[in-house]
Amino acid sequence: MSEQMLEEKKDGFLERQMTRRQFLKISGKSLAGLTISATMLNLFGCTQQEVDEGVVTTWATPTGLLVVNGARCVGCQRCEINCTLTNDGKCGAYISRIKMARNLHIHGKDGMYNQNFTYFPDTCRQCKTPACGEACPQHAIYADDRGVRVVDRDKCIGCGACHDACPWHMPTIDPETQKSSKCIQCGACVAGCPAGALQIIDWDEVTSAAQEIVEA
Repeated sequence: MSEQMLEEKKDGFLERQMTRRQFLKISGKSLAGLTISATMLNLFGCTQQEVDEGVVTTWATPTGLLVVNGARCVGCQRCEINCTLTNDGKCGAYISRIKMARNLHIHGKDGMYNQNFTYFPDTCRQCKTPACGEACPQHAIYADDRGVRVVDRDKCIGCGACHDACPWHMPTIDPETQKSSKCIQCGACVAGCPAGALQIIDWDEVTSAAQEIVEA
């Protein structure tokens, strides 16, 4: 490979890392207050109005950008059902790696009989320095070859230290198996969402969209 090709490959990697770092700063937070380009809005499948209303959230994960559009979520809990069927062979909102049911809020903006139901799917932030992993006495939480932090079920003793240490209490102890579970980014929640409220966008696509903005 020529020196020029190596430099181009390096530049592409640095651009991808820069884009990811930018999203890491707002990871797990609503995009409200930000003006998003038409290219990015199209990629995210949302509108600027939805961004302004604070219903669009992004997570910077090792495998891609997870985009949650609360305006599209209908509260069907298919994300939780698909998650647990795929990973546990059973249905259970409590042990789901994506949490929707526990974040159901009723906002009575216009009085008792005109209430708005706000659903918000929530999941692991894949923290750079995970509090769950730091707290685990068995060192059962580790980064796999994708960089995704997962639970080694053979090491897990079900003590719940990971759940208590996580600021969002994402890891959950299955009361039947006494093992902890957390998001492994399998994509089952995205694949099962009938409303398109969840997306995982490859970092190359995010970088490409960001590059279009720079070149415009």
